[in-house]
Amino acid sequence: MVDALGSAFSQFLGQTGVANLTWGHATMLVIGAVLVYLAIHKGFEPLLLLPIGIGAILSNLPQGGMFEEGGLLYYFYFGVKLGVFPPLIFLGIGALTDFGPLLANPKTILLGAAAQFGIFGTLLGALALGFSLPEASAIGIIGGADGPTAIYLTAKLAPHLLGPVAVAAYSYMALVPLIQPPIMKALTTAEERKVVMVQRKPVTKSVRILFPIVCIFFTGLLLPSSAPLVGMLMLGNLFRECGVVDRLLKTSENELLNIVTILLGLSVGASMSAAAFLTLQTLFILLLGFIAFSIGTAMGVLFGKIMAAFSKDAINPLIGAAGVSAVPMAARVVQKVGQEADHNNFLLMHAMGPNVAGVIGSAIAAGVLLSVVGQG
Repeated sequence: MVDALGSAFSQFLGQTGVANLTWGHATMLVIGAVLVYLAIHKGFEPLLLLPIGIGAILSNLPQGGMFEEGGLLYYFYFGVKLGVFPPLIFLGIGALTDFGPLLANPKTILLGAAAQFGIFGTLLGALALGFSLPEASAIGIIGGADGPTAIYLTAKLAPHLLGPVAVAAYSYMALVPLIQPPIMKALTTAEERKVVMVQRKPVTKSVRILFPIVCIFFTGLLLPSSAPLVGMLMLGNLFRECGVVDRLLKTSENELLNIVTILLGLSVGASMSAAAFLTLQTLFILLLGFIAFSIGTAMGVLFGKIMAAFSKDAINPLIGAAGVSAVPMAARVVQKVGQEADHNNFLLMHAMGPNVAGVIGSAIAAGVLLSVVGQG
């Protein structure tokens, strides 16, 4: 009897997580805990870093089987794998986004486009480091500073890199207030940062309603691969602007967005297995992601300087930094840096134009990469 109990107890101990814990598991558990700490204590993109961190912890618990076939997170991941969650996130973002500043000053869309150069420049750098074209495309999209777009493209082209790409994308989005100001100040003079821009006239309701509809037709016909992201973004914005679907608007910007954010974060975190994350490739991805984001910021500012030189209206080149699609944080950083130069200068609404243009630009860039690389 004693021997039988001893044997059963030994068998139980052998099946515990502690007995099966490897250095890889332990490292990933620590990384997951660090992400949770950054989300809660530092406030770094908490809405996604918190579920990503918990997802990483749950999937790396030995013997837990949470991300194995039949496990809870295994089924959650289908929303990422099949490309469902990111477009639904875009639906919510569209419902929350005011395209008025962009429509009031349409030429700022060029600043959003300029900021996407970081994507393609980093793609070339990733190729030089030995990454395949699909992997390099997934890494380059980090430069758009758009987490859902990065997840969407990576899940399609290089799903084995989903964990490090997602962590890099959301980490750098959270670090916008630290990364962007030194670049912005290095590329502009004190006088340029003091430039005051003229407030634009309000945009009519008809234009606000027509804009998302036209965008759906335009992207759907010219670049169908970007339609899932751009289409959902514009549908959410149409809910906002048309004024006749309040229930759909409230659901899109609240309940639906919150539910999908939880599922997306847990799914991405669950993909961060020790075998996939603890590699030299991950370090390269984090470095290249930083370079991509920095290039995007720099190109936006430089193009802002070019526009300022040739425009009849006064343009503060700082607003070009908001061309990366970290909405609305990048626009707030522009406001902060501008007011450091002149306390009476208010650039926030001007910066929102290129900021929301960056959201559209990163989605279109992802569509281009998916269309070209995905077919290759």
